This record gives sequence, C-alpha cells and structure tokens, in this order.
Amino acid sequence: MAPPNADLYNSSAASGTPSPLLKVNSPNVQYTNEHILSKYAYQSTLVSKQTDGSMTVNPVETVYEFKTERNVPRTGLMMVGWGGNNGSTLTAAILAHKLGISWRTKSGVHKPNYFGSVTQASTLHLGVDDKGADVYVPMSSMLPLVNPTDLVIGGWDISKKNLAESMERAEVLEYDLQRQVKDEMAKMVPLPSIYYPDFIAANQSDRADNLLPGNNKRAHVEQIRKDIRDFKAANKLDKIVVVWTANTERYAELIEGVNDTAENFLAAVKNSHDEVAPSSIFALACIEEGTPFINGSPQNTFVPGLIQLAERHRTFIGGDDFKSGQTKMKSALVDFLVNAGIKPVAITSYNHLGNNDGKNLSSHKQFRSKEISKSTVVDDMVAANHILYKKDEHPDHTVVIKYVPSVGDSKRALDEYECDIFMGGRQTISLFNICEDSFLASPLIIDLVVMTEFMTRLQYKTGDMAKFSNFHSVLSILSYMLKAPMVPSGTPVVNSLSRQRSAIENIFRACIGLSPNNEMGLEHKIW
Repeated sequence: MAPPNADLYNSSAASGTPSPLLKVNSPNVQYTNEHILSKYAYQSTLVSKQTDGSMTVNPVETVYEFKTERNVPRTGLMMVGWGGNNGSTLTAAILAHKLGISWRTKSGVHKPNYFGSVTQASTLHLGVDDKGADVYVPMSSMLPLVNPTDLVIGGWDISKKNLAESMERAEVLEYDLQRQVKDEMAKMVPLPSIYYPDFIAANQSDRADNLLPGNNKRAHVEQIRKDIRDFKAANKLDKIVVVWTANTERYAELIEGVNDTAENFLAAVKNSHDEVAPSSIFALACIEEGTPFINGSPQNTFVPGLIQLAERHRTFIGGDDFKSGQTKMKSALVDFLVNAGIKPVAITSYNHLGNNDGKNLSSHKQFRSKEISKSTVVDDMVAANHILYKKDEHPDHTVVIKYVPSVGDSKRALDEYECDIFMGGRQTISLFNICEDSFLASPLIIDLVVMTEFMTRLQYKTGDMAKFSNFHSVLSILSYMLKAPMVPSGTPVVNSLSRQRSAIENIFRACIGLSPNNEMGLEHKIW
C-alpha cells in the first residue's frame, strides 16, 4: 500500500538525466548517454626527511579514470528521529519547495530557499572568459546531482506524533508556513523506532511511545531492513540514504570480544549485548541492506566491528555529528589564524539552547559524546604549524553546553579565542552567534544526502586496475558537513574548512577532466 503522502512524490522529474549546464571540450572527457568518462592526472608531492634534517621532494603523478553515472535516480531520505526539530523542519522546507508555498512574516513575504546548503546555494570558480573575467557556476550544476525537492522522505521516531504535531512542538518555523503545510504533514507518521533507555537521557522517556517491541537486537535489525525495503517499494525508489538525526547517545564502551571485530559485533547483536547502541543497530541494518548510513550525532556509532562490516559489504557510511554553527566557525577561524602566523593558545566555547537536543545533552553521559566531537576540531590545523606549536602542544580548549528551555531552538554560542601575537602581544577575539539550530542543521542533511547519493554513481580506475571500483566505504568527502569526520583507517583527518571544501570542488572538477582550482591568477600578474 502506498504511503499517505505518495501523491507528492510521483513526479517524473524526480529522476532521469538532466541537461548539463556545461560541457568540457577536452580529449580527456567523453560524454555518453549513460556516463561522463574522464582522465585526470593527479599530482602529489612525496617528501623524504633526511637524517641531517633536510628534505628530498619528489613530484608524483598518478593517472586516474573516473566514471560518473549521469542518470539521477529516484531517491529516498529516511531519517532516524524524523519527528525531531531537524526532521520536521527539513520535511516542511521540502514540501514548501514542492508545493511552491510562500509565507508572510512581519518583515514581508518569504519564498523557500536552500540557503546554508553548500551543494544547492554555493558556486564554484569554473574559469575565466575571453575578457579575463571570472566565471562562477552553481555547485549543483557541475555534475548530475539529486534535486532535494525531489527527495521522498520518511523515517522512524520514538514519538508517535505525526509530522505536523512534531513541527508545532519544535517551534522553529513561522506560523504562516506551518499553517500551509500542516495538512500534508499530518499524513506523515514515523515508523516505530528503537529505544534502549540506557543510551539516551532519562528525560526522554516521556516521548517514547512509538517503539519496536522487545529487546531482541537481531530482530530489530531485521525489522529496520524490512522498513527500508518496504519504503523503497512503496515509493518506487531506486536508492535510499538513511541519516541519523535522533538524540545524541552516550558513548558505547569498546570491549574486546564484543565490538572490536565484525564477527564479534554480529555475535553481540545476536546475543542482544548491552553495549550495542540503537544507532549501531540502524547502521548494521543499512550496511546489510546495502543502503548508505550517515551518523549526524556525536556518539561512536561506528565501533571497529561495524566499520569492518561496512568495508566487507562495500556499503557507504559517514559521520560523525552535523557541523552547523559554532564548530563550523571554529574550523574556519582557527584555519585563518594559524595560516596567518597567529597562535591561538586558548579556545573557550559556551552554548546554551532549549530544544530537545539541549534537554538530552543536559545528561552528563550524552554531553560527553558532544564534548569529544567538538574538542578535536582544531587538531590538524595546530599540527600543521610547527613554528607556532611544539610537538604535542595544543591550545587550551573548553566546551560548555547548558540547557535553557526558554530559548527553544534559538541556540546561543559564545566563543573566546586568546592568541599570542607579535613580540609578546595578546589578541582576544570574542564571537556571539544566535540562530535556530535546525535552520543550520537541515541544509547539512541535504548536502550529506546529495553527496552520498552522488558517490554511489562515481567510480575510479588507475592504470594497474582491470576494472572500475567504488570509492572507500568511509566517505571522508563528507567532512565539510561533520564535526568529527570519519576517514579510512590510517589516513589523516582534515578539519580545516577550506581544505574540506576544496576537496569537494576538486573532485567535482576531476570528474569532468579539469585540473584543480588554484588562485595563482598568473594571467593577471604577468606583462
């Protein structure tokens, strides 16, 4: 039986091969009806350190072939925690786009937009025209990407409130918009979800009235897998991406023989071990179903055994923790300061908020998960400058989060940066940021889904490979949207916001045979 809102998702525009805004005229690029095929010379630099402290530098070039499937599939987004602030806000926003809704506030008439989404509301520098003027194009036009307006939305929640009730409870969107999407959202009811009380704060128990029965964790995995298959069939979807936007869980204890290997983790699930978290159950169900799973909260969902399983199944995973306000500013500002030769010696970050996320984080175990994800964001930038920082030296870094119900979703973030500057001087930078948290997080979900789905259609090959291969299961390309980005084992974590965005931009360029973007601007600097 089709879901109540299926009529909203029957547009033929939801999938297909879009007409490209641009085509690259190069022998390194070939366009077929099915694929974009490109050859790309990836240039890197290998540095060998000598015993006397000197360095030998060797340029290295590897030729890659990329194959991008041009047909954009009909795609579903299933959110765990669909009835939360993020889920209800994003659903209403996409409905507003689908239905062409505008709404009035005291400041005038507003129309839906995707501001805050790097894939939908930012541009890339393509090149220069014949007069030397820079040419910019929307990121979404570089390659065939899913249009978020075409996403088919569903999911799970421990609360049985329909999405209209959830939206009203969240108190995020303007009343006139809520009024216009209410009838459609009232038809949307989350599927029963998983509730293991020990993993989230006790103050969430009053919401838990829409639960999968029992404590058999293997049975819960099978039910989630069935939910994914049923949703896919009912909406005639080609692909689904699942995003965890539910409560922050406490950290799961890493135990040898329980979650350290794939086999041990599967056995732990079969035995319903106490240290298998709800988010890990959802992740396992997605991995076994071949469905990408993204963790938008800070807990350690992807224990070592679960990562092994994702790699074994070649299923895409990504995480952790949406990087929306304070941490995004931090990863940009510290990058600037350190690259300017200014030394941050202390970073103090204070937050207070009143939404359900803040309520859950008022519990110490759940706050500790958030504290860990926020605290590592400057590490690679500090390590990159051994002039400012000695080995193992780090800035003092403190994170505080307080629950203040009266401010609702309108998070207050205060940051102070204490820096050493020239000749023993000190510089103090203070920032104060106010914004509805869900307005910052919802566009990140769009980006995570759009980028993840795109990666399912992108393959690569080098000269020593007989056939094309998917990228690694751990999607480090999603780092721009995440506070504590996951990377494949043994590879460096990049937190610098500019480097994270450059990675997305230059991979897009490689897929159409263009060299990496650079800011040399030689054409403007020579006679």
